[in-house]
This record gives sequence, structure tokens and C-alpha cells, in this order.
Amino acid sequence: MEKKIGKSLCIFSSKGGVGKTITTLNLAGVFEIIGKRILIVDLDLSGGEIALSLNKPYEKTIYNFAMDYMNNRYRSFLDYVTKYDDHIDFLASPKDPRQANKIASKYLEIMLDKAVYYYDIVLIDTNHILNETNLVLLDKADLILFVMNNDPYDVKNMKSLVTIFKDLDKTNFKIMLNDSRDPMKKYFSLYDLTSILKTQISYLISSEFYVKNIDQYIMNGKIVTLHPKASSIFSKDFAVLMKLATDFVKEGVKNE
Repeated sequence: MEKKIGKSLCIFSSKGGVGKTITTLNLAGVFEIIGKRILIVDLDLSGGEIALSLNKPYEKTIYNFAMDYMNNRYRSFLDYVTKYDDHIDFLASPKDPRQANKIASKYLEIMLDKAVYYYDIVLIDTNHILNETNLVLLDKADLILFVMNNDPYDVKNMKSLVTIFKDLDKTNFKIMLNDSRDPMKKYFSLYDLTSILKTQISYLISSEFYVKNIDQYIMNGKIVTLHPKASSIFSKDFAVLMKLATDFVKEGVKNE
């Protein structure tokens, strides 16, 4: 019987500081709840935070994968991932940021092809720069989740990004408005944002999902959505993340 191939979801933003990494982790927790096997890939190659946020010791990184593959030392993809729990593994960004420029984009494509063979869901965390690495990832992913905040700078950058994607006839993206990152920033209504961006805001994370002690979660390597009471404490926003996950499982295929 032919093996079922997993799906990749790239979490991207048009500027830094929008809560993209926390969103990636929270989505991993939700996918775990619905019984999926998840790999988080930290492709913020020069400043990734996934390994720190999960607080797990790790030996190998994406850099090791690329160098071993290039030099014919590669044996198994699972040699490079680190176990977080029974459902979630992660592939860390390079320990030394100077190694980032030594990773050719073709090895990232190979890495993702192998990742979806082993995992149901591959979550790709990135930085916000439209460089060669991220352009490869955005083209390779089955679905892209743009995360944005409600402030003029982010809206301006997101409008440019959406325009670029539409010019390229790329429609495999959805937008999440994350009001939990900066709860006091409420410059635009959803109607305003839809009018400015000329596209739909698919998911809204409200200011009620603001976690005051988020640093404690990070230092302890905890994922908010895996807290036993998360679904009741943050019921509305938990439901939004659950809908995003189930939408992706059902419909998250790449438009060719």
C-alpha cells in the first residue's frame, strides 16, 4: 500500500514581532490534540527560537542535514530531528548563525520532501525577510499562513505581500490577524482590513488570548494549547486554532 504523504504549512509574516513562533507552537499543540504526528522545522536560519521555546537539548540541526547530504554522509532523516513528546518532533535551526549562509536552498527542498514522508503535518517557522530561502519555502509549502497584527506598519507590509502573491497567481495562503500579540493595538476594524488588503481575514486570534506569563511557558518548554485547561480558559481562540488545523487537514493542498 502506498504511503500517505503529509502536508506542509509555512507560517510567515511581513514584519517581525507578530507572534509567529508562538502561533507555530500553538498550532503544533492543536494538531497533536487531533492525533497528528508533527514536525516543527525552524527555518529562521540565523535566529531561530523553536529549540529554545521547547527547551529540549538537541545535537543536530538543519545545517548538519545539509552538510551531510552534500557530502554523501546522509543516512536517515530521523537522525536530525529531536523529540519533544510522543506526537511532536522538531528540526532546529543552526546553532551558529554564520552557518545559515552555507545552506543551499536546494537542500531545504530536499529536507521538506523527506519531512512530509515521515510526518502528517510539517510546520515551517520562518523569519519575515523575502530572501531566497523564504521564497523557496513559500513556493514549496502546501499552504501559507500569513500572521499579522493590527497596526499601520504591518498592514502596509501585508498589503504589499498579498499584492505580490496575487500578481503571481498564488492563492494557497490564508491570513490570521493576531490581536493577542499587542492587545492595545486596534487601529482598524476587520472591514477596514479586508478593504485595504482586498482579501479575506480567515482567522482572528483575539486580545483575550494574551498570555501574561508566556515567558514562563517558554522557559519551561511548554506549549500553551497543550495545557489541560487551555480549551476552557481560552475557549474562543482555542476554537479558532482548532478550526484552522481542521481546515488545513481537509483542504490544505497546494494549488498548481
